[in-house]
Amino acid sequence: MFNKLERKIAFRYMFAKKRGFGSVVTWVSLIGIMLGVATLIVVMSVMGGFHDTLLSRIVGMNGHVVVYHQDGAISDYDFLIDKMRQNRTVAQNVTSIIPIAEGQVMATANGNSTGAMIRGIRMSDLESKLDGAVRVTGTRLSDIRDGELVAGSNLVRALNVTRGMNISLVSANGATPTPFGTMPRIMSYPVMASFFMGMYEYDSGYIFMNLETAQKYLNSDGAVTHIDLFLKNPDDTTAVRDAIATLLPNGFVVRDWRDLNRGFVGALQVESNVMFLILMLIVIVAAFNIVSSLVMLVKDKNKDIAVLRTFGVSRKSMMKIFILAGTSIGAIGAGIGTLLGVIVAIYIEPIRHFFQWITGRDLFPSELYYLSELPSKLVPSTVIGIAMLAVFLAFLATLYPAWRAANTDPVEVLRNE
Repeated sequence: MFNKLERKIAFRYMFAKKRGFGSVVTWVSLIGIMLGVATLIVVMSVMGGFHDTLLSRIVGMNGHVVVYHQDGAISDYDFLIDKMRQNRTVAQNVTSIIPIAEGQVMATANGNSTGAMIRGIRMSDLESKLDGAVRVTGTRLSDIRDGELVAGSNLVRALNVTRGMNISLVSANGATPTPFGTMPRIMSYPVMASFFMGMYEYDSGYIFMNLETAQKYLNSDGAVTHIDLFLKNPDDTTAVRDAIATLLPNGFVVRDWRDLNRGFVGALQVESNVMFLILMLIVIVAAFNIVSSLVMLVKDKNKDIAVLRTFGVSRKSMMKIFILAGTSIGAIGAGIGTLLGVIVAIYIEPIRHFFQWITGRDLFPSELYYLSELPSKLVPSTVIGIAMLAVFLAFLATLYPAWRAANTDPVEVLRNE
């Protein structure tokens, strides 16, 4: 593509002290592209990590497809689950079907109180849901008995309780009518284990108990509030949702995780797109600094260009010389920026802790961002795409200066010397 003469002249101009790498404008262009590419890679990796981590934890806890009843309770859930499993589409795509009894409560202990969500679930099902990413301390889930609780680590800390201590649960569900009015249902249960998901909403607000215990506490007469279905492929919910909607009688409502988290998923996608466009402006500005750098280089080398043209160097070769010089600046900046961005994205959590130690401030409050750790997910195709886009913008920025150099009239230049 580039012959030996073109490469030699291009790199000589690049390293010229006055207008090449010795030029302030050239360094500004290179550093701008480097920082823009690095920032884009880090931001897109963090946004990707946010998207995947939040969705996997939110969706993973709530089911990929959820079945409700309009009356708020499902009494014949075992029969319905067997009926679902007999369906061919469900059997092929669903890994587990879990009945859930859920209700809001006020949890109190040691003079402390906080709002919480109790979730009744069979412990075998809970053990399968809380995978290796969730840390469980205390009694093993398989050993949790009726009347014992598994609470979030932040909730346990807020109530200042340890293993074996009781938590009082106050609920309006299942309230008892009395001659003096309706009294809320209050019962105490020991906390035998705690879990840490790394997601603030669950760690500070969820309490798990055996399904039968929750049904008795909520006075639901053996019913559940909903049924969660977990799929082999969470992105392929349409077939299962439609099959279940056809299978179940009237009164049942079937929703998938996209319906239940539509606003949240949409907000994440919009934020990711906007951040990409805003940060891409950094790369665009830096790339078009190359225009001014090369224009000054063409003006400075006007006499050299005229001499080369008289020696038989074609206009096409002159264009290729300046295209190579400018694109090389963009490629070097993109290469260094890619390496820097990948390193920062990999070690983003230690870097966050370092800056927190320096500033003495919490730069990533878990109660605001719902996660206890800053997630990052490097996607090779995204990294390569950002680097190639930066190089392409640098290439576009070289076209006008290269065209101007190619159209230099050697007769006019040498006549005025």
